[in-house]
Amino acid sequence: MPAREALFPANRHALYEMHRYSAAIRSGDLVFVSGQVGSRDDGSPEPVFEDQVRRAFSNLIAVLEAAGCGLDDIVDVTTFHTDPEAQLDTVIAVRTELLGAPPYPNWTAIGTTWLAGFDFEIKVIARVPDEARSA
Repeated sequence: MPAREALFPANRHALYEMHRYSAAIRSGDLVFVSGQVGSRDDGSPEPVFEDQVRRAFSNLIAVLEAAGCGLDDIVDVTTFHTDPEAQLDTVIAVRTELLGAPPYPNWTAIGTTWLAGFDFEIKVIARVPDEARSA
């Protein structure tokens, strides 16, 4: 079994150290990204929901880049929503804009009552592209 390799994007180590988890774990050619929220640099949530979703995706992209991946390498997505009925159209619009053309990754959307002050969270599994594996 391949060893686990912890991955961190630049400038966000304190968040992960404080809460004692890794931004992502690479195992073989798979990257398991921890849930990303729409947090500003100071850790506070973006107040406007669409901005929070966009910031969560931006934070996700930074973690994927640290792993040598991009959005096109995602194979599985799980999103968490505090008010799915009111939020899903916005999430789908941003997701469609950023994730591009088919084939789309798997997607599971989950309604929840608490996300530590946030309204949206996204976690993914990605496959490391061949060129990044040999680098």
